[in-house]
Amino acid sequence: MVKNVLITGRPGVGKTTAIKNILTVLDLKPGGFYTEEIREGRERSGFRIKTFGGKSGILAHTDNRSGPRVGKYGVDIKSFESTALPELEDAIGNKRLIVVDEIGKMELFSQRFKDLVLQSLDGPTPLLGVITEKGNVFVSSIKQRNDVKLFRITTENRDAVISDILESLNEIM
Repeated sequence: MVKNVLITGRPGVGKTTAIKNILTVLDLKPGGFYTEEIREGRERSGFRIKTFGGKSGILAHTDNRSGPRVGKYGVDIKSFESTALPELEDAIGNKRLIVVDEIGKMELFSQRFKDLVLQSLDGPTPLLGVITEKGNVFVSSIKQRNDVKLFRITTENRDAVISDILESLNEIM
């Protein structure tokens, strides 16, 4: 039985915006986190993690010289884990919905995060998340789970997909 809903699509297509719009319609306070761009002028310089509990931290930044790199961004695993993971742990079984934005290359440098994603998918609480379009074996295994419904969002189908996701979540919840 499907209990988890994941969104995939190309960068910049509106996956995070779709999550925010879905949450507005559902009118509930989830547990978990989402990712925002950090901009300096017109240039994207990094990514920030924001939790639904009100915390924020740096996921990755061009100025970060330590840690693993994804393109021009240095990933701050410690900041990510200290910001996002307590919120994710608390949400499992304690909230009506878990939001994970996103299960992506940067986040997957954290083994603790991968463990919590699996716990969330297996747990009693429905999960709404974003997952990278291209990925490794871990990402592929999540996309192929029987309890996951995967939606691919594009600029052309965005509104229809949001409606389909809401329909799926209403059936689950």
